[in-house]
Amino acid sequence: MRVVIQRVKMAEVVIDGNEKRSIKGGLLVLCGFEDADTDEDLDWIAGKISRLRIFNDEAGIMNKSVEEINGQIMLISQFTLFASTKKGNRPSYSYAAKPENAMPLYQRFIDIMQNYVNKDIVTGKFGADMQITLVNDGPVTIIIDSKKKE
Repeated sequence: MRVVIQRVKMAEVVIDGNEKRSIKGGLLVLCGFEDADTDEDLDWIAGKISRLRIFNDEAGIMNKSVEEINGQIMLISQFTLFASTKKGNRPSYSYAAKPENAMPLYQRFIDIMQNYVNKDIVTGKFGADMQITLVNDGPVTIIIDSKKKE
């Protein structure tokens, strides 16, 4: 599993051109899955995200987690995080999980993430056409890959 985490002042997703979902502040998390991902990968990433100290404390030092600032989390499934650009100019997505595997992984990840932060998670819609608007705060952008935890 691979995630791109952005600390945001706000984020909004428009799904299929009409449905809007938004957060006012917290984390926008783009998440990609591969067929080899397990619940252990999902749990490890969810734990990292919930405890990641990337919000400023009173002294202006990144020392607080999304939970400590009572921030929101938006999770968006994005298979292109597993794009391979080694050959040619057209990315290959052969490392990305097939939709029939990725969809249940995404749903389990949402559930696990909700358990970590004890609040509802705002999501996109798996496989939908989505446009995302965000204001990156900092900017702070972090990439985590569950297969590179050691």
